[in-house]
Amino acid sequence: MSEQSKAPVTARHASTVLLLRDSERGVEVFMERRHIKSDFVGGAYVFPGGRVDPEDRVDEALCHGLTDREASDRLSLQEGGLTFYVAAIRECFEEAGVLLAYDRDGRLLDFSDRSVEERYEALRAELNAGKLSLLDIAARERLTLATDRISYWAHWVTPEGQPRRYDTRFFVTRAPRNQTAGHDDYELTNSAWVTAREALEHGRKKEWMIIFPTIRNLMKLAQFDTAAAAIAAVEAQEEFPVIQPRVLLGRTPDDPPRPVIPGEEGYESAAPSPSVASARDWKRAFSV
Repeated sequence: MSEQSKAPVTARHASTVLLLRDSERGVEVFMERRHIKSDFVGGAYVFPGGRVDPEDRVDEALCHGLTDREASDRLSLQEGGLTFYVAAIRECFEEAGVLLAYDRDGRLLDFSDRSVEERYEALRAELNAGKLSLLDIAARERLTLATDRISYWAHWVTPEGQPRRYDTRFFVTRAPRNQTAGHDDYELTNSAWVTAREALEHGRKKEWMIIFPTIRNLMKLAQFDTAAAAIAAVEAQEEFPVIQPRVLLGRTPDDPPRPVIPGEEGYESAAPSPSVASARDWKRAFSV
């Protein structure tokens, strides 16, 4: 079967979180390095995130300050928007160890007590092992999820023709003051708090592998000096267009192909998938 005749792979729903904190160097974002043997962008530095699971569809009563109708309206969906927010919270806890939730007294979770931190480390391990769900943890600890603390940031979709495609909602939130972020040492092998400019410089120097959507979201974050400014900007944003990259082919062999996004010069005439641009050109354009 030719590449042109293959049916496009359905994009899986996913959520990704830009976890922010302020520092003397400016606003920092938490990034993690995926295991080199990962079947998706192995070795790349990414933000915490992953697929939306069926278990992320929870009762609205578990979510503080956000209904499914409100979430769906924000994400321009008919329904089910709240699942993306819940998935963002779950992935942040699984991958970074940060749980955006309120305790039984309505306070944001605080791990400054080492015994509390150890209890949630054990719960995180059981969640990652598939022994508990986020709903189980919330019920056991009498938590409500802090969906009110998460702001919608961007909407990216993997181009058609790729073997693995995601329809990803990016979110942004401020890291809780008394929780320490850290990678899981399983799917993720390293992590760091960096400014957007530092991360981009690591990528430019080939010290870090960073994929194109991550680069563009780092560029967006680099416009802001504080976490509050970044969050306020997207809270005020009314529309979130779908960003589905294409490849703009070079006019000469010495002019390499490059990815472009909607609104950039050449996007309308660019190749929308590897079936239009050669697989080699596609890989060259998105290699980092």
